[in-house]
Amino acid sequence: MLRQTRRDFLKAAAIAGIGASKVLAEGKAQPEKTLSKIKVAQIRVYPEKGAIQTNHTKLVEILTDIEREEEVDVLITPEGFLDGYVVTEKSVTKEDLGGYAINPESSQYTHAISDWARRTKTWVIYGCARKATGGVYNTALIYNREGVLVGMYDKTHIQTHDHKYLPGRHLDVYDSDFGLFGVMICADRRWPETSRTLTLKGARVIFNPTYGMHGDLNLCMMRTRSYENGIFIVFTHPGQSLITGPNGAVVCNNRDETLKYTVTEIDLSKAPANTGGHIVDRRPDIYRL
Repeated sequence: MLRQTRRDFLKAAAIAGIGASKVLAEGKAQPEKTLSKIKVAQIRVYPEKGAIQTNHTKLVEILTDIEREEEVDVLITPEGFLDGYVVTEKSVTKEDLGGYAINPESSQYTHAISDWARRTKTWVIYGCARKATGGVYNTALIYNREGVLVGMYDKTHIQTHDHKYLPGRHLDVYDSDFGLFGVMICADRRWPETSRTLTLKGARVIFNPTYGMHGDLNLCMMRTRSYENGIFIVFTHPGQSLITGPNGAVVCNNRDETLKYTVTEIDLSKAPANTGGHIVDRRPDIYRL
């Protein structure tokens, strides 16, 4: 009964426009929020390389379990989950990559994800290879609680095997019923400018689907990124669920290989983002080369 009551509330909020999403520019004030605490589900399984149907079936099974057992606000898959991040295979060329990419507007796989988001009133950050003019992007599709595709974030920093992808050109934040949030994919986190830009644009939390490096070095990096910006970062890897908080503390660090997903609650009211902390004490007047 409580689950249904909450979903009814969220549905009413979405109809009223509270859950409507839009890309916002730097300096935009935080929108009114109805939620400060959100539950985040992180998918924790390794997809198979190039096995799109298998990976989709695997994800649907996990989503069914989550729908039955949990109530979450945001769900994140690892980077390139649908295609299994097949780009790392040396035998897969830049030209081959198009065979593993989808058109989000017409794909049966994304339609299923959209339906689940709408039915469960859950935001979804979904990793895939996306077809585009001139090539393929490494993309995180962003669905709101009504199952509407409100954003497509393309990985901006590409190295080694990622040169098979087209590089993304935008760092946007999105409006939601829990405030502004940003998305960065895997290696994007290595450059402090990425999280700093999203923070200056108002993000209190950054969702970070990833597939590559994780472990102790990454833990230090994520704690630093959160601390220097006063934000939450939700690092989602097949082998690790990691969430770091505004004070640099570790909120979640789960590497249990028997789990298919984890659920963690975070309190966004603790994230000053661009309204306090280190951000307001910056000296951009002297940051010159």
